Amino acid sequence: MRIARNSYRDLCRIFSQPLFLQRTFSSHDDKPPLPVIPRAGSHRSPWEVLKEEFRALKQGNFTSESNNKVPRESDILIIGGGLIGSSVAYWLKQRNPKAMSITIVERDPSYTRAASVLSVGGIRHQFSLPENVQLSMFTSEFLRNIKQHLSVLDMDPPDIQFNLQGYLFLASPEGAEQLVRNAKMQRDIGAKVELMSRERLASKFPWLNLQGIELGTYGLEGEGWFDPWTLIRAMKQKNLSLGVKYVNGEVIGFDKQTYRVAGTDGYEDRESINSVQIKSEGEIYQSQFAIVINCAGPWAGNVAELAGIGTGKGILSLSLPVEPRKRYVYVFHCPKGPGIESPFLIDPAGFYFRREGLGSHFLCGMSPTEEDEPAIDNLQVDYDYFHNTIWPHLAHRVSKFESLKLMSAWSGFYDYNYADQNLVIGNHPYFHNFYFANGLSGHGIQHAPAIGRALMEYIIDGNFESIDLSRFKFDRFLSNDLLTEVGIV
Repeated sequence: MRIARNSYRDLCRIFSQPLFLQRTFSSHDDKPPLPVIPRAGSHRSPWEVLKEEFRALKQGNFTSESNNKVPRESDILIIGGGLIGSSVAYWLKQRNPKAMSITIVERDPSYTRAASVLSVGGIRHQFSLPENVQLSMFTSEFLRNIKQHLSVLDMDPPDIQFNLQGYLFLASPEGAEQLVRNAKMQRDIGAKVELMSRERLASKFPWLNLQGIELGTYGLEGEGWFDPWTLIRAMKQKNLSLGVKYVNGEVIGFDKQTYRVAGTDGYEDRESINSVQIKSEGEIYQSQFAIVINCAGPWAGNVAELAGIGTGKGILSLSLPVEPRKRYVYVFHCPKGPGIESPFLIDPAGFYFRREGLGSHFLCGMSPTEEDEPAIDNLQVDYDYFHNTIWPHLAHRVSKFESLKLMSAWSGFYDYNYADQNLVIGNHPYFHNFYFANGLSGHGIQHAPAIGRALMEYIIDGNFESIDLSRFKFDRFLSNDLLTEVGIV
């Protein structure tokens, strides 16, 4: 009987791996501890490997029990299988489909709590930093050609329902100067943005109450909204067709090794990481990697801490400043509200709304103040926040919204960068094989395709080739050279 079909090299690699943990438990234990799959690494007895890997044979099951649920090793391991993690994998495979093995670890494969799926799916070019404008412009082009990028043989091409309606940013007299500067920068880069006076606003959007409004900017091309669930599903399906492996599991720790290097005052000990512990379906696996990429969204700060970032000494004492922030999205119905030409409106008071479908439904939301940040231990919705805080603003700006009816709501998490609300990308200055793609603070879904391409370039070429994102590296926190994005909604 042939137990497995492995090359000589594969067998040598299997037989050289140590026993991770001997599973022992006393007779009075209610149940055994979680089984731990043998780790990769230094030598151990091949008989121990066979005993561990094929113990199911004793029960008449002629298949390896672990069945390679979690690969023992990958060239690149991505933590987080949402839109950003999937985008990074996609672009790496586009560069050379067979050059590297890629594993994505995602603890919520149905994406019920994923920031990407729970967003309102908006994309805009109107940011205050040129890098963010360029990221969005690339994503718009990617979405226009999504069938070319993400179609899979023998499957229907993806249709993300891209509504090219445009964003309308309104500015008070105090914010008018900043909006003018933003519009000039955006247009210099190539964004199609119209600067609108009060008269122009009144003519194009007669349903607007312009009290307290000095001017506005309106996106004429490439802005709008789309279905985020369809996009992430299409990206994942494309990755699977390219050989990317998705693992349902949770990273629970990293394994560190100590090595000695020559320093100015003699030799010094340093640490490296090249393997991770993954809890999956009641078992614990260890998987080795050459590169690990943190794409864990709102929980990216926790993943960084598992690697010792923010809990060590020196450079490692500096945390990744990313944490989850809960945001509410409300759905209301208003037959007399703005019609088909309604834009994605951003009000200086901090609220937003956009049309949803063609049945007089709208989505809206508003970021709370620092003092009113909701708890993140659940996804419950605060309906009083809509009635007491958002609705008065809506009714003031659009009088027809006084008679709206609240239909439903949901909540989701931002991967909030509390330092400067901007992307963190590139590798860590201490762990050079630990990469970041975090901290988008609510605009991750509209930048994900561009971020995936940028990180691919940085990993393979050693530099950001298409869009220079050098200012967004982790190093800026060491020098306190922060980049504030004023266009956070």
